[in-house]
Amino acid sequence: MSKKVRTIYDLAQLAGVSAATVSRALAGKDLVSAETAERIRKLAQAHGFRPSAVARNLRTRRRGAIGVVIPLGHERGQHISDPFFMTMIGCLADELTERGFDLLLSRVIPDREDWLEAMVDADRVDGLLIIGQSDQSAALDAVARRYLPMVAWGAFEQGQIHCSVGTDNFLGGRMAAQHLLDRGCRRIAFLGNPLPIEIRQRLDGARAAVAGAAGASLIEIPTHLTAELSAAEIAAFLDSADPRPDGIFAASDLIALNAIPLLASRGLSVPGDVRIVGYDDLPISRSILPPLTTIRQDIATGAAQLVDCLLKRIEGKQTGSVVLNPELIVRAST
Repeated sequence: MSKKVRTIYDLAQLAGVSAATVSRALAGKDLVSAETAERIRKLAQAHGFRPSAVARNLRTRRRGAIGVVIPLGHERGQHISDPFFMTMIGCLADELTERGFDLLLSRVIPDREDWLEAMVDADRVDGLLIIGQSDQSAALDAVARRYLPMVAWGAFEQGQIHCSVGTDNFLGGRMAAQHLLDRGCRRIAFLGNPLPIEIRQRLDGARAAVAGAAGASLIEIPTHLTAELSAAEIAAFLDSADPRPDGIFAASDLIALNAIPLLASRGLSVPGDVRIVGYDDLPISRSILPPLTTIRQDIATGAAQLVDCLLKRIEGKQTGSVVLNPELIVRAST
């Protein structure tokens, strides 16, 4: 029986070349002739040889993993099982594995100002993807001054130091409120917590739209993202509102989905009595009754942009922030 090929040295002996030549051939380096490289690859395939990822990472000083971090400074009860997080993480996992990286996922309650610096200094990953800036923009900026391979999903503000990829939240908020105004709504409720920058920009956009509409008003109801808390806050608002709103702009699809059954339990129909617009266009928004009108964030494209920017930064290249256009998706809730 032929000797088991366990290392590049075994494969080099079999091919009659040096271990360095085998390493270059399997890495696709141009220093090896096409004929020799093809012969080595075929031998490796025939003998079931796969280069050690650990050895490769030691040579390149890479870890082969990307940290995906979800900071929850403003919404500590939120979980990774949140539909938005699950959708984004799934898209990121696809993008990263196709590029040969593992994903190291962390949900962080930022109780210390240096929580992000501690993660960077631990040096466990090749770079960091931050999903949502929460109320931690200052922490992101502080780390971005000295650490290049980091990109955040979320809003962009003039003057920020960290690189971000996200939707134009001001425009999305304005589009949502304008759609309700165009449908005849004049008493519009905004449901969402404006503490994180993304939600604040959506609220600012809604304010701008309503300010330009004669006889229209915007009622701002601070609302959590978690199902239990948001349901209680929405119920309290509906029970005390006089007159009731004829339109609701929810800062997320999840908040909108909580509002619909609460309206129904009070004898109010959607969209007959109250029209509702959400934000995100999560898959569940298409399957509820009535299907939800929402502002679409292209999460798959956003995930691809996040990974592209991060890989360039891992190579030492600077990248600018990316602002994607939102899209109004009209369904039966308006």
